[in-house]
Amino acid sequence: MPIKIAIVEDDVRLRGTLARLIDSTPGFCCVSQHPTAENALAELSVMSPDVVMMDINLPGMSGVDCVRRLKGQLPATQVVMLTVYENTNIIFSALTAGASGYLLKQSSPEQIVQAIRDVYEGGSPMTSHIARKVVASFQQITNPINECEKLSLREQEVLDYLAQGFLYREIAEKLKLSYATVHTHVRHIYEKLHVRSRTEAVTKHLRQMGGNRKRSDES
Repeated sequence: MPIKIAIVEDDVRLRGTLARLIDSTPGFCCVSQHPTAENALAELSVMSPDVVMMDINLPGMSGVDCVRRLKGQLPATQVVMLTVYENTNIIFSALTAGASGYLLKQSSPEQIVQAIRDVYEGGSPMTSHIARKVVASFQQITNPINECEKLSLREQEVLDYLAQGFLYREIAEKLKLSYATVHTHVRHIYEKLHVRSRTEAVTKHLRQMGGNRKRSDES
């Protein structure tokens, strides 16, 4: 089955260019185009795309707020933010809201196609500046939580591989599972941990590990 992709972008020219690129790429299918966040939220829950390309600066509701609401409706859908400038704080806000990565609008067609494939396979396309900010947010976390204990053994294994940076297909190979099964496990992990993104899931995992180590040291 082709990767189903939706576009949320107010620039009609860019929106059309992205749609043509997607539809001309083998294995890709543009299922919908949306000029505003409000329009996307009203229609995407029916479309259930695999990947959404989301403009950060939209008229009305922002792309960051749209991601936050969209991930509540479609936790398994992966979102790539589209931006003109690499504004670290805004991009980080989008990632914590539930986006899986971001892409500069001036990226080449090859980079756009690769970013979509990466995020679909469980990757997080981003520069080292943003990655360092994500890592720093992990290091600032000190309070452990127990939600990870709700996970099955297999789900804990999948989450552990996610924390190590493995893609979905690589996890499937490691655990000798199908890609679809790994995708289902990730969806269940998101639901049980009440998170919207890989970043949030891994954060809770690291908090749990830190809490377990602290209790072990004290005993």
